[in-house]
Amino acid sequence: MLKPLLVKAPLACLPHDHSHCVNAAMAQAQSLCAARGVRLTALRLRVLELVWESHKPLGAYDILAVLSETDGRRAAPPTVYRALDFLQENGLVHRLASLNAFVGCNHPEHAHQGQFLICRSCHTSIELEQSSIGAAIVSSAASVGFSVEGQTVEVLGLCANCQVPA
Repeated sequence: MLKPLLVKAPLACLPHDHSHCVNAAMAQAQSLCAARGVRLTALRLRVLELVWESHKPLGAYDILAVLSETDGRRAAPPTVYRALDFLQENGLVHRLASLNAFVGCNHPEHAHQGQFLICRSCHTSIELEQSSIGAAIVSSAASVGFSVEGQTVEVLGLCANCQVPA
């Protein structure tokens, strides 16, 4: 008798202690920035926190709106974009080009190429880290004489919560 394939749902699709999730990401970011000798300012940390507060990608203007509404900050768009650039350069967030939005990185401790599953219904974003996908892209590119300098794979579909049972 065959056993059914059990797939562990990603944390973004499961009920979990989200405050622990956010706090752990903030602590890891502070530790990594200190170890790397880069300055994680209060604004950069707040922007990262806002990105992590949702498992859904946030655009710069979404972040700007929250800063204005909840923090009373009058940050200008370039300020938020500079903070996001810093966070991206230091591997703390990924930019999803198809949504022009940002998500927190699940593995900021080491450089890697991002692969994302994006729900077209609820916009939940799930980061994968499959080195075989990155290697396949690099290998295929090399076979046609192309040198890969960076890659982000974005796969659109429906998360487990948004799929209609058959």
